[in-house]
Amino acid sequence: MANRRIDEPTGVETVGHEWDGIEELNNPLPRWWVITFWITVLFALGYIVVYPAIPLLGKGTEGLWGWSSRGQLAAEMTAAEAARKPVLDKIAATPLEQIAADQQLLAQARAGGAAAFKQNCALCHGSGGKGMVGYPNLADRDWLWGGSVTDIEFSITHGIRSPGAASTRTSLMPSFGKDGILQDGQIADTSAYVLSLSGKAPSDAVAQRGAAVFAANCAACHGADGKGLRQFGAPNLADQVWLYGGTKEQVAASIARVRAGVMPAWGSKLDPVTIKMLAIYVHSLGGGEQFAAAPAAAAPAPANGNGNAKP
Repeated sequence: MANRRIDEPTGVETVGHEWDGIEELNNPLPRWWVITFWITVLFALGYIVVYPAIPLLGKGTEGLWGWSSRGQLAAEMTAAEAARKPVLDKIAATPLEQIAADQQLLAQARAGGAAAFKQNCALCHGSGGKGMVGYPNLADRDWLWGGSVTDIEFSITHGIRSPGAASTRTSLMPSFGKDGILQDGQIADTSAYVLSLSGKAPSDAVAQRGAAVFAANCAACHGADGKGLRQFGAPNLADQVWLYGGTKEQVAASIARVRAGVMPAWGSKLDPVTIKMLAIYVHSLGGGEQFAAAPAAAAPAPANGNGNAKP
């Protein structure tokens, strides 16, 4: 205050501070700025009164209008649920195998299933259901447990080797190498034979030795021709589709140490209508088989884990 003085060139008082010979003039704030400032102050006071704004110990102030973004979201969600309810009720009331007869209902079920798939299934199976290493492709026609819409619904509901799910799909191939059932040479021979079934390896003397090992240890579940048996959840080894890779080394690794993939039993996590829509959507991806009246039952028998078959 003591250092304030009138600046001679401008006739304006200084603020009394000096930095390296530089002084600041005490010019008044522009009128427009002052008016804007007080408008914002008044707006803030009004906002505090009208809207929820002040946090208290138990909860915040509710405001005169009683509006909140959470309340608005809840109202919009309630309205959306009310709009969807007639469709969901119709899907719930229509037997799964009969939904295809109503094209409009089928389209609505697919749309609902697509949304549920992105939220719950895409992380493992990919956004388009094409899968990846260790996660089955749901858009082809290679199925472990059957690709009818009811088979798919059963698999989604009860899962694959899902802990705690009494009716989960269960199959388990022995770890032939880890458990000491086969020697390394026998596993190598069997791998050569398995690859020869799909034309990926020659049917030479090595494969013929593997054929004898296969007949004694694998044919009971995979069939004598290696094309798999759905009642055991055993994959087809004679096609070109592989879940964990189709090289000799990868096949040998699957024989030596079982893969035993797990899918959750979604019946305990999703409501029946959502599961029904998911089954319709997965069935429509391109690999779904004809609509069937009942799912194939899971059988507690061993099955190979190295084929690219689906749950």
